[in-house]
Amino acid sequence: MRLRWWLGFALLCLASLLVGARQMAWPQLWSFSGDAWLTLTASRLPRLAALVLTGAGLAVCGVILQHIVRNKFVEPGTSGGLDAAKLGILIAITLVPSAGAPGRMALALLFCFASSLLYVAIIARIRFKNTVLVPVIGLMYGSVLSAVAEFYAYRNNILQSMQGWLLGDFSRIVQGHYEMLYIILPVVALAYLYAQRFTVLGMGEEMATSLGMGYAATATLGLVLVAVTVSATVIAVGAIPFVGLVVPQLVALYKGDHLARTLPLVALGGASLLLVCDIAGRLLIYPFEVPIGLTAGALGGVVFLVLILRGRR
Repeated sequence: MRLRWWLGFALLCLASLLVGARQMAWPQLWSFSGDAWLTLTASRLPRLAALVLTGAGLAVCGVILQHIVRNKFVEPGTSGGLDAAKLGILIAITLVPSAGAPGRMALALLFCFASSLLYVAIIARIRFKNTVLVPVIGLMYGSVLSAVAEFYAYRNNILQSMQGWLLGDFSRIVQGHYEMLYIILPVVALAYLYAQRFTVLGMGEEMATSLGMGYAATATLGLVLVAVTVSATVIAVGAIPFVGLVVPQLVALYKGDHLARTLPLVALGGASLLLVCDIAGRLLIYPFEVPIGLTAGALGGVVFLVLILRGRR
């Protein structure tokens, strides 16, 4: 990758450390003590790490899903994955309240994986798979899952807390409350290791089988990687839509679809996009903060419509 891309990413990371409601006395950092050092190590650096891990993971998940379904407009937010993870977390909270974050993540992973399998099965049965129909079905499917989750929360009197907690927000990220996101690192590593297989997967089942690749096993692995990433991010920071759609699209426009070459750029682009959205959210109504779920959703929604219209033409 070009040096200027890494330089731009480094500048975004620096800006993320500098921006905040509390002004830090940066000269105090050299003493490695005091309020400035505590703010940096307990809040700013964990937030930066969470942003980078979440952005890279969601972007990589998006490109994996797109190759499995063979549609450029599919990602966890447009295929029901995020909504299924929400439902799994809500059920874990009410049925097994003592399970903690690992138990909630396990149930969210299970629901996300099952919903992804069902979505892929639905798409496989559609005879005419035009560009727009597949993501529209995913949005409808996700709306049904979201309605079920909200009804479940309403019945258990946790609807208000659910709406605030599951909205993507990094303001509550502090040391000791984000470390589960490091599970995204082996997910990205495995995705890169199987990048060639996922590229072949995007050519269709017949082509993959003719090349001697186990289509079902590779697709299942991809869905597991997606489910792990989505469940970890929803528990740690809430639901963040469209990252897995926007970044792979832009990378594919300029660099093609060969994942062995483009996957590092996809991960870097996802992290950079979330950094931009987070910095914008912290500056729009400074010293208050707009949740990143709103800024990423607004930007991603606009780009999604533009890409849909471009695909129709």
